[in-house]
Amino acid sequence: MNEKTVFQKILSREIPAPILYEDDLVAAFHDINPQAPTHVLIVPKKLIPRVGEAEPEDQATLGALLLAAGKIADQLGVKDRSKGFRLVINHGRDAGETVPHLHVHLLAGRSLDWPPG
Repeated sequence: MNEKTVFQKILSREIPAPILYEDDLVAAFHDINPQAPTHVLIVPKKLIPRVGEAEPEDQATLGALLLAAGKIADQLGVKDRSKGFRLVINHGRDAGETVPHLHVHLLAGRSLDWPPG
């Protein structure tokens, strides 16, 4: 039996974390190692290890991640076009993945230069 990811433990309330947003498919909370003044992780409740391993039956969950991002950005006051936010999904170690549980990073609150990295 595989050990639960830290995100599964947060979702099951084994690890306390203030939940900013939650619906039937996803939940969101602040990153403990923020890379911007606003850094929120949006996590599917279903364990999908990484975006490239999602299956066709995960389509609703994948859409829910992006819809939740817009709601959370609005809730946090960063949705306004003059401010803005960035969404990031890492797949694999070289991309910066540290937890094998699909999640979307919502970053805002500072200028986010391009290209990233």
